[in-house]
Amino acid sequence: MATFIHRVGRRTLDTVQEVGRMQLFMLQAMGLFFVPPYYIWNIIRQAYFIGVRSGSIVVLTGAFTGMVLGLQGYYTLRKFGADSALGSAVALSLIRELGPVLTALMVTGRAGSAITAEIGIMRITEQLDALDTMAINPVQYVVMPKMIAGVISVPLLTAIFDVIGILGGYLVGVVLLGVSSGSYFSGMVQSVESLDVNGGIVKSLVFGLTVTLVACFKGYTTGRGAEGVSAATTQAVVLSSVLVLAWDYILTSFFM
Repeated sequence: MATFIHRVGRRTLDTVQEVGRMQLFMLQAMGLFFVPPYYIWNIIRQAYFIGVRSGSIVVLTGAFTGMVLGLQGYYTLRKFGADSALGSAVALSLIRELGPVLTALMVTGRAGSAITAEIGIMRITEQLDALDTMAINPVQYVVMPKMIAGVISVPLLTAIFDVIGILGGYLVGVVLLGVSSGSYFSGMVQSVESLDVNGGIVKSLVFGLTVTLVACFKGYTTGRGAEGVSAATTQAVVLSSVLVLAWDYILTSFFM
């Protein structure tokens, strides 16, 4: 019993220390944005990598998500004679929840893992130490542009996801299943409020910061060797996904 309590206490202390180090890491990276030199080109390049190159997977995921929502929503609402509310059901599901969450998870799998591996390799090959030797702050040069690019890119990808998902729901509900096009869009316009849109935007901003923060932190503090990079990449994807879902619950309870 004493051994079990010791292990639980040790794991709790390690978790608290990890959270503290991550918060200090985030504050350092964001604070350096206001200190010259400004690596604007790095931010643009990372925004292209995180945003533009994630566009295809976001479009595909959004299209199929909207189509599934349209199909399931139609057969569920038809039982109650409310198939005219299909547009509002699809739009609210995407804008409030599925759009920000699934976009963040896609970015985590595609860009977050790559960011962790990139910074982890820079760590084990001593490239970060070399930057420090040349009087270039590695956090300012490598980490800060990625975090800012994530905060910019994820909301834009979420907006694309929402639009494509709504069109996917329209394709299934209206074109294939015969729901009235007017009722689909009029129900959407009447039900979606500014609070729903603002909540989705805030979620996507928080998720973008969370995903890039965890990816950069895990890469920056990776262990030695290929096993260290592999473990850091796995931990980054898992932790980012869990934090996205946790933040989703917290923010949803706030915007209800």
